[in-house]
Amino acid sequence: MHFHHYGYVSGDPRVQPAAGVGLNRPEELPDEVDVLIVGTGPAGMVAAAQLSQFPGITTRIVERRPGRLVIGQADGIQARSVETFQAFGFAERIIAEAYRITEMAFWKPDPADPSRIHRAARTLDDPSGISEFPHLIVNQARVLDYFAEFMANSPTRMKPDYGYEFHGLEVGEGEYPVSVTLAHSSGPDAGVERVVRAKYVIGADGARSKVRDAIGCTMAGDKANHAWGVMDVLANTDFPDIRTKCAITSGGGGSILLIPREGGHLFRMYVDLGVVPENDAGAVRNTSIEQIIAKANAIIHPYTLDVRNVAWHSVYEVGHRLTDRFDDVVPAERGTRTPRVFITGDACHTHSAKAGQGMNVSMQDGFNIGWKLGHVLEGRSPESLLTTYSEERQVVAKNLIDFDKEWSTLMAKKPEEFDSPSQLEDFYVSTAEFPAGFMTQYAPSMLIGEAEHQELAAGFPIGKRFKSAPVHRVCDTNPVHLGHQAKADGRWRIYVFADPAVAGEPSPTTDLAAWLAEAPESPLAGTPEGLDRDAWFELKVIYQQEHTGVDITAVPAVFKPQVGPFQLNYLDNVYAADPNADIFEQRGLDRSGVVVVVRPDQYVATVLPLTATAELGAFFAPLLPDRMAHRV
Repeated sequence: MHFHHYGYVSGDPRVQPAAGVGLNRPEELPDEVDVLIVGTGPAGMVAAAQLSQFPGITTRIVERRPGRLVIGQADGIQARSVETFQAFGFAERIIAEAYRITEMAFWKPDPADPSRIHRAARTLDDPSGISEFPHLIVNQARVLDYFAEFMANSPTRMKPDYGYEFHGLEVGEGEYPVSVTLAHSSGPDAGVERVVRAKYVIGADGARSKVRDAIGCTMAGDKANHAWGVMDVLANTDFPDIRTKCAITSGGGGSILLIPREGGHLFRMYVDLGVVPENDAGAVRNTSIEQIIAKANAIIHPYTLDVRNVAWHSVYEVGHRLTDRFDDVVPAERGTRTPRVFITGDACHTHSAKAGQGMNVSMQDGFNIGWKLGHVLEGRSPESLLTTYSEERQVVAKNLIDFDKEWSTLMAKKPEEFDSPSQLEDFYVSTAEFPAGFMTQYAPSMLIGEAEHQELAAGFPIGKRFKSAPVHRVCDTNPVHLGHQAKADGRWRIYVFADPAVAGEPSPTTDLAAWLAEAPESPLAGTPEGLDRDAWFELKVIYQQEHTGVDITAVPAVFKPQVGPFQLNYLDNVYAADPNADIFEQRGLDRSGVVVVVRPDQYVATVLPLTATAELGAFFAPLLPDRMAHRV
């Protein structure tokens, strides 16, 4: 954690100095804002947390509830999400309170007596070491609490505006073209409407999104035909794997997905309620908790479940639906204007809960649009950047729905319907990278380069998330994970994996450092006067030698920028390979040296040789035109 550069800090270093709109932030919702976010679900809170790092941007997030979420429906936290939590500074704390999934057990009818179930198989949750971070279970409400804390500690001192319900919007002209009608949802002014004008709006208001309806997006997909009862309970049971994630299939028909919860006692069960008749008209949703418990007991025979307390329960029908677009620009208008309204999370894509994907994919929606709006509003990038949000995230949502259709179908099958006895566990293992969140790969665009030089960094596929690896930080000799040093501060990262030369000697690395520091085509040249040199782009250099062989005084100055009002040398961005886990070997990095450019949301944008300065400058050129003209 980096602090003291603004002077001695004796309090909590996670509380950043207030700046910009955070210095005099009004308690009441203003009449005009730069970004208005509707809904404090995972997507909305991530977008707000990212935008809270831009001091010059007025962002407000409204929520119809009178206060924080108490009980959240989502609970599965995939490893990709934990990587994201690391960037927002709370991965270690949430891991400590969460339940960690390390194995999954598969229970099936006992061949000797099909009326009884037995444990047929176990699989490791991450058999191939996809991530150094774990797969967690923790209440969605706690995830939102951590993002709220991050926002409150940010330079903008952001916090949700509770008690406002969205009624409608219109997109017009002017500096604040989106007129949003809100109404107080509680208190003495309940029902009283007011209008807030915004430059941009993000709809993160769930599966029944009114923002989605207001911009004319349509949901399409499969009609729900299978129902599940879900319950979070405290219970005594003789079922031996009650604290292990399980897929349970009974001989008499019916399945359970068992998810242990945080805290040591609570667990969740998704209980198969069967096919929904065509003429059901929603009657299955009236299934009582007593009926759900009875069904669960029938499925786990010969074991029994004695429920002592029900924390939450619901009945839902599995359906898979996707919107036709994720912003307010209809097909006929593409190329004629840029979007002003965006939708995220369940407002865009709905599916079953059993793959643990909804909250995770939604958070990546919010991360994606959050930094892009920050860059456009601050003048770092042109408005055309915003067209990439729908282009990138709609493909991800479609892939998610296709995956979930297959998984939820398998979960609902009867034992005799499987192609092989191990079909369910085989699918779980073979597709592990997808639900973990690591199959997302963005296509070439203004943000993603072509794979012309991919062979120089085989372990950092262009368009996929930057996969961390161990290194040694030279200045303090500490072993660290390289990817964990990147914070959710809106900056691009340029990783320079050095050639074999010693630091400071004539070499392609030294030549690149000089170009980055001095050339007018360097992306660093776009940083406005008055800001630290690393305010928009963070440079990191990784040498091939052990840390004892790197003379930090000989490292080019561009990798040790001066920061803060006292212009103190920042030494933390100089690294050396760990001889016991060499990043050059682990990630297939060419020993002649390579540049890996990573977006603010942790996705690899391009891979280039150290000598390709013209290509590096050309990559960033479209992202930085007329930057000062767009400043807020």
